[in-house]
Amino acid sequence: MRAPSGWRTAVRRWCLRHLQLLPLLLLVAGVVLDYNTPPHFSAEAFYTAAPMTAAALLSLRATILSGIGACAADFALLTHFGFIEDSGGRSELAAVATVSAFAVVVNRLMYYSDVRLQSARRVALAVQRAVLPHPPTAIGPLRIAVRYQSAVKDAQIGGDLYGVLDTPYGVRCLVGDVRGKGMEAVKAVDVALGAFREAAEEEPTLVRVADRLDRSLLREAKRRTGPEQTEGFVTAVLAEFPYSGDELRLVNRGHPAPLLLRGGRVRSVEPSEPALPLTLGEMGPGEGRADTVPFPPGTTLLLYTDGLTEARDRAGAFYDPGNRLTGRDFSGPDALLDALLTDVRHHTGGRITDDMALLAVTRSRGNEGSGGTGGI
Repeated sequence: MRAPSGWRTAVRRWCLRHLQLLPLLLLVAGVVLDYNTPPHFSAEAFYTAAPMTAAALLSLRATILSGIGACAADFALLTHFGFIEDSGGRSELAAVATVSAFAVVVNRLMYYSDVRLQSARRVALAVQRAVLPHPPTAIGPLRIAVRYQSAVKDAQIGGDLYGVLDTPYGVRCLVGDVRGKGMEAVKAVDVALGAFREAAEEEPTLVRVADRLDRSLLREAKRRTGPEQTEGFVTAVLAEFPYSGDELRLVNRGHPAPLLLRGGRVRSVEPSEPALPLTLGEMGPGEGRADTVPFPPGTTLLLYTDGLTEARDRAGAFYDPGNRLTGRDFSGPDALLDALLTDVRHHTGGRITDDMALLAVTRSRGNEGSGGTGGI
């Protein structure tokens, strides 16, 4: 049975906090061992380990103090046993002093490396906010939440994308997944979101919005070289919430089917007319169609990328969000996505192998128009 993630986090914090005492413990252990063993035995390894450990765990001041303490302890014990005048004793003390000085250099190198890393993280976060800005938490009766989970530790953006816009035709949403990784995928994400923001404001139907996305991504793909020019594609699902009526419209271009949640029940909304992913429309007939489904008060739409459904446990079993969410009720879209991510981490044991973009939209109770009230 795996421990709760909160408990594991507390244990990690406790360990990191107490690791800071390790240099002092090494010095004390070295002195005790050196003093209580025969004169020919040396605890030089403890004296050199203390400042090097401090270099990795502590500040510059603590590293310097640790080095001074190591040299002082070694000098005191060498003097006590009468070895300070011997060449072996002086060589030992010189070695401890040299390692202590080197520990200061290592501490500074690690500090500047950490500064560069933090700067890179801030730049990555700025890029993420520019490419994938956080949508408003509410538009009229709709409450909105998004989460982005990268498979790469400390990465802020990958090949998954989401977008939410308040347009003249209603609130329109997009969740997509670019085939491939790296900067080429990020470029495609940028193109797809730029095309979506423009088309969603101008095109009267979701099918035409998808068509604009298709053309923009196809132009971008033709600028690539190698296999990405012909093999790159984007799966996507678009949703539209009209201002009047309790319904929504969906266009699915080769993407995992959205889920509708209401009262503990979960329904998968499969497209009535399957369509190829974006940029592959020229390879087959049909551009897909918009499906209209009921979206009464208290219902939540969950859009996600395949990083969710392809998450596996240790036995290789895929994560099934439909089954895992059935019978559960949530106070809102944020609570749903938080619980979903926690459940996925438990399912996989914390091993995330693909990016995940999650978008949930809930129609609040009591603020709706006069549309139908059909169930899901």
